[in-house]
Amino acid sequence: MNHRRWKLLPAAPAEHLARMASFPPLMVQLLYARGIAEPAQLEPFLAADERLLGNPFLLPDMHQAVARVYRALLLGEEIAVFGDFDTDGIAATALLVQGLSALGGRVIPYIPHRYEEGYGLNQAALESLQAQGVSLVITVDCGISDLAEVEQGQRMGLDIIITDHHSVPATMPPAIAVVDPKRSDSAYPFADLAGVGVAFKLLHALGRDKLGDGLLDLVALGTVADMVPLVAENRYLVKQGLRLLNETKRLGLREMMLCAGLEPGSIDSERIAWVLAPRLNAAGRLGHALVSYKLLVTESQEEACQLASELEAKNAERRGLTTEVLAKAREQALGLGADCSLLLVAGEDYHAGVAGIVAGRLAEEFYRPSLVLELGEEVSRGSARSIPEFNIIAALRECGHLLSRFGGHPLAAGLTLPSHNIAPLNECLLQMATAELAEVDLRPLLLIDAEVPLSRLDGESLKTVQQLAPFGYGNPMPTFLSRGVEVVDCRPVGNGGKHLRLKLRAGNVVWPGIGFELGGLIDEVTSHLDIVYNLGLDEWGDERMLQLSILDFAPAAT
Repeated sequence: MNHRRWKLLPAAPAEHLARMASFPPLMVQLLYARGIAEPAQLEPFLAADERLLGNPFLLPDMHQAVARVYRALLLGEEIAVFGDFDTDGIAATALLVQGLSALGGRVIPYIPHRYEEGYGLNQAALESLQAQGVSLVITVDCGISDLAEVEQGQRMGLDIIITDHHSVPATMPPAIAVVDPKRSDSAYPFADLAGVGVAFKLLHALGRDKLGDGLLDLVALGTVADMVPLVAENRYLVKQGLRLLNETKRLGLREMMLCAGLEPGSIDSERIAWVLAPRLNAAGRLGHALVSYKLLVTESQEEACQLASELEAKNAERRGLTTEVLAKAREQALGLGADCSLLLVAGEDYHAGVAGIVAGRLAEEFYRPSLVLELGEEVSRGSARSIPEFNIIAALRECGHLLSRFGGHPLAAGLTLPSHNIAPLNECLLQMATAELAEVDLRPLLLIDAEVPLSRLDGESLKTVQQLAPFGYGNPMPTFLSRGVEVVDCRPVGNGGKHLRLKLRAGNVVWPGIGFELGGLIDEVTSHLDIVYNLGLDEWGDERMLQLSILDFAPAAT
């Protein structure tokens, strides 16, 4: 790992601290760094309660969606919920199927096969659903870009409601309703719901009371997994969902947690992101995502055990495949040269199921927009991951004439294209990236919430930090800068010395510190360092002690 750019966020002005005198100064600074500068905002953010919920009928087309769903419920129509094959889409499918079933609906799930059908609606799937008697299709976490497929469905006599959260194209599909908070005509106060969040708002509108609140565990899973900002309404949804997850009665989730070695009551947003979501995603990456759907909804203990074991094996296979593809893709990326503003790599054995993970690793290491494609004889597919300074979905839209289909967010997208268009796509994207990133320092940016003397931090500081949870994208774990810290001891640890274990003195206190992936920088450690870190706990057996998680360091100024 290389050193990063440090950016210390502005300190809260004295008059602001004075206005917030009833709160600890450290808390006020951390919230100020997150843009929460008004006293009226502070308490709701910390409470993360129902005050953060938006009125579902402020979402575009919600009235039309509710009217059509009620009609289907009253007439006993067969309804299909059509989802995506990632954790967000799987959770959204389970949520809407269970929620509509609780209202007396006749509902079936449909999740396309990643390789045989691809992302989003497709004609064969619509024909299959129609043959099963379905008259209403509701999409979750997909559909906003499926203009031709919705038109085809209409010609077949199917009614389609789209619920999605992806970027809206210039021409929207002519569905009965298109519920997407990113629509330019949306009056909804928060645009960054996950796909499962939008599905939850549909249930909320249908119930007009607490309908769906018992399904917030699914909302938390999909919201954290899809890396939407954990602020505003998402903060409430995830906080309440985590409470349900930690006492879950879902047999499949309990078995999956057991297989993964998670203790009951230990589930937080980090464990969703790094333990639960990868397992739920593994089914769709290497097979069919219906395995994960069934795990979320099964009421059979025997099936729960079998499905959890299957996902554990799939995830282990996914990890091995990721390592293999990453090594090849990284070598290919290095061959593009240090001056290359965008990385596009392709290979016949670059399994599309791990393309997104590999693209994310490349973007993180090289701090460049990165695309990883599984090269096919006629058609290639893959994923893109970007950096904040380059909107990848806008760039793909500019190159849309070269693509068969694409969709996503400013930082992440999926795409399919004729293989002969890879070279022109690379040229098109590279030209845009070179122009847009010409003045950008292409090193990862490390945002620092506050500069504090290490001697001022203690257990109360950790309690203050923990009140800002749940952490994730948009609300990261608070990051601190302390200068001139004395290094008492430093040694490499872990496989091949990948990490650094440090002892750091501040005043009369010696702090333990761990620098993950910083082992290669051991020769740059001096007697006194400026350190950037998170404050956390080192748990060993029954012992718990404060620990610094070192993110970066530099020799202290003398």
